[in-house]
Amino acid sequence: MHIQWYPGHMTKAMRMMHESVKQVDCVIYVLDCRAVASCINPKFDEMIASKPVLYILSKCDLVEKEDAKKWTAYFSSQGKNFVVADNISGRQRTAIIDKLRQINRPMLEKYAAKGANKSIRAMVVGVPNTGKSTLINSLCASKRAVTGDRPGVTRGKQWVSLAEGIELLDTPGAVPPAFEDQQKALHLAFIGSIKEDVLYLDDLAIEIIKYCREKNQAAFCERYRLDSIDDDNVRVFDDIAKNRGYLLGKKGYDYDRTAKAIVYDFKNQKLGKIMLDFPPEKA
Repeated sequence: MHIQWYPGHMTKAMRMMHESVKQVDCVIYVLDCRAVASCINPKFDEMIASKPVLYILSKCDLVEKEDAKKWTAYFSSQGKNFVVADNISGRQRTAIIDKLRQINRPMLEKYAAKGANKSIRAMVVGVPNTGKSTLINSLCASKRAVTGDRPGVTRGKQWVSLAEGIELLDTPGAVPPAFEDQQKALHLAFIGSIKEDVLYLDDLAIEIIKYCREKNQAAFCERYRLDSIDDDNVRVFDDIAKNRGYLLGKKGYDYDRTAKAIVYDFKNQKLGKIMLDFPPEKA
């Protein structure tokens, strides 16, 4: 399965971000805990190289705590500023605001020495569907940014202000212009960062079956009442369709409905908490 997706609005979004980064003091880089490495966009890294960065490891509630700790240990070892967040409860709000003040301390002290108060202006970036707008809403304690569970919801830049003297710029999600690593592209498809309209869902479902055969077989079999995941992917489709009653009368099994069910179940944790990317092992 080969994945390539870079719609025109992302080119426009990247141009806008290149201009906007000149107007901000720092960057909030949102990474989905399920696929941290895959969510890193090299084009973002080039663009924000001169700015202090706060990484938000979002959706931590969608992975096992022990798996999330592997990434926190890695980010700590790299000296990166980060906060682990679930994006829903808002419990991390204070920690995020404190971190923003910490990474901007030199700038704030410079202005304070002149007797001036300076707001912190932060641009929020990330690939689609990592939870940028949801994060902003939790920081605002109100729904100000448009949110959604599909890529492409935020199309233009949106400024929102916090009472603590922080201004946040929400930006559209953008993937790399080309996926040199198709494994990362596949992981982004798994977590919903690539629009389903450009994917062949039956192929994506087969990739999920392959993944679960190796990494998550017990939960997969329990979900679909299978004894095991057969090496024959078509037969697995047949068994799931039969067990779920996805039939087309005398025409056989409804493969489209079966594929949609597998993709939906994976993205919505019906197959358990799954982390796709793990940090590099120490040499």
